[in-house]
Amino acid sequence: MTNILSISHLNKTYQSGFQALKDINLEISKGEIFALLGQNGAGKTTLISIICGIVSPSSGRILVDGKDIIGDYREARELIGLVPQELATDSFETVWNTVTFSRGLYGKAPNPAFIEKILKDLSLWDKRYNKIMTLSGGMKRRVMIAKALSHEPSILFLDEPTAGVDVSLRKDMWNLVKILKDNGTTVILTTHYIEEAEEMADRIGIIRSGELIMVDNKLALMNKLGKKELTLQLQSPLQSLPKELDLPSLSLSEDKYELTYRFDAKDEDINIAQLLQKITSLGIIFKDLHTKQSSLEEIFVNLVNSEEDTNEA
Repeated sequence: MTNILSISHLNKTYQSGFQALKDINLEISKGEIFALLGQNGAGKTTLISIICGIVSPSSGRILVDGKDIIGDYREARELIGLVPQELATDSFETVWNTVTFSRGLYGKAPNPAFIEKILKDLSLWDKRYNKIMTLSGGMKRRVMIAKALSHEPSILFLDEPTAGVDVSLRKDMWNLVKILKDNGTTVILTTHYIEEAEEMADRIGIIRSGELIMVDNKLALMNKLGKKELTLQLQSPLQSLPKELDLPSLSLSEDKYELTYRFDAKDEDINIAQLLQKITSLGIIFKDLHTKQSSLEEIFVNLVNSEEDTNEA
């Protein structure tokens, strides 16, 4: 698959001496949905701002569909659409004029039919003649997305796109992302709503203190770092664990009616069938069982906590 974005040895150090990004290397394919996760201050917005030409890198190279963001700035920037966190729109202009003008800034020929489609996809068509200042915060966010899409970019950056918006807009936005993906647009997003990344992204990158500590396919990431949990609901309470079941990862609930076994999803040495046979041979009868795997949020929190523990040490 062809890469549309290539980042090589990217660093950013501000005049204060603070190093916001540390040797970032990343390749993103055409048509991919890539989610960048990290706490506030981890470097997500700095990375996006450099790619979009808003902030200058200290060193490194970025190519957008083969175009260098510094040497071929104009050509590279035309391929990018950005929806920033902050709401910044022309308050006294109408929705239609704002989005149409944004398209013209990139030298694109007028295309009313395309603008109409964007506004309809974002549920803005009925508001097309309204002034921006009269719209709600959620509607203004929709306008920002329409502006970013107006020049038909190959890559769309969504920086915390659903922060503080209503559920209806969130659903509309993710429906739009699916449409964009189907049309071949690459979508790169940062988000605090990890369940959205878990549902939508093809791959996930985790950035921590300016370092890209992990990039992987979503399912592979969950398999490598996730925990699995097997819970048995017992027919009768078990007063204590038999010595034969004295395993560090096996526990008995307080009410004595549940046995829980926790293990690494990547551990191939675990034989659940043998464990269940041993439990049955001891005369322990269970009436139900279920398994659970760590969510992406739990994996993310564990990675962040491991960094905090390292810093404290």
